[in-house]
Amino acid sequence: MEKVENSSQLIEAIQQWGFLPLLDGGIDGFSADELVAPECRYTLLPDGGWEWRLWKWKGSIVTEGNCVYGKFFDGKAGFVSMDWWGDFCNWRRSKHSMPSEDSVEGTILMVLRTNGSMITRELRAACGFTGPKMRSRFDSYVTRLQMACRVVTEDFVYPHDKHDRPYGWGWSLLTTPEQLYGREACECERSPKESYERMLGHLRRLLPYANDNQLVRVLG
Repeated sequence: MEKVENSSQLIEAIQQWGFLPLLDGGIDGFSADELVAPECRYTLLPDGGWEWRLWKWKGSIVTEGNCVYGKFFDGKAGFVSMDWWGDFCNWRRSKHSMPSEDSVEGTILMVLRTNGSMITRELRAACGFTGPKMRSRFDSYVTRLQMACRVVTEDFVYPHDKHDRPYGWGWSLLTTPEQLYGREACECERSPKESYERMLGHLRRLLPYANDNQLVRVLG
């Protein structure tokens, strides 16, 4: 397979695969990082800086690539094409019930619905997680909501230097999939079990060398 050299080619790959972790998740060749050309992977520069084209493509892929991005794969980030999002959402939500309004997860969803979308640090402050060592605790709640397909990444926001150039790793702009894609995109006419079997069959065809334990871990 020819290596991916630009964001347009990666968008095509996401549509073909349907599900694609950003980084290696234990199945050989099954990640965006393994599909791209070597020069598009993380590279340390002589001046101490870094270059990572794949990382920089994420924003345009999320906003233009007809796919959903979030921490969907064992708590790690990746893409799900819109063609498969309904089934994926159907299955995951069947395993994770809607959080109660008085829970932390319920509060996070309420704040997002009220504000539309927020970068992680603003969302954390709005939910009252402002004390010491609160960041990792809050991030674990947000990750669980992403694994349950209740929260997704809308885009990435970067700080700018004095020359108005973006820099750094960027901040995730979080929202709910209903607000970003509409309620119908998160619904499916199949039962959760039917969605699961459909996705598992698709992954078996794509990854015949992977065992069922590995594929089950992808689907969650």
